[in-house]
Amino acid sequence: MKKSFYKFLAKANKLLLPSYTKKRLDLAKASKFQLAIIGWRYFVTTKALD
Repeated sequence: MKKSFYKFLAKANKLLLPSYTKKRLDLAKASKFQLAIIGWRYFVTTKALD
């Protein structure tokens, strides 16, 4: 149940949230909001892959 929920969230993240790796964003110059989005995407992706 949990894993399927995180898989759904990961697909929603891919559709709705921006991909900063494609934009070649430098993490040292990223704003707090951009870092929060990156952290959220990382958290959901790792939970979906477990």
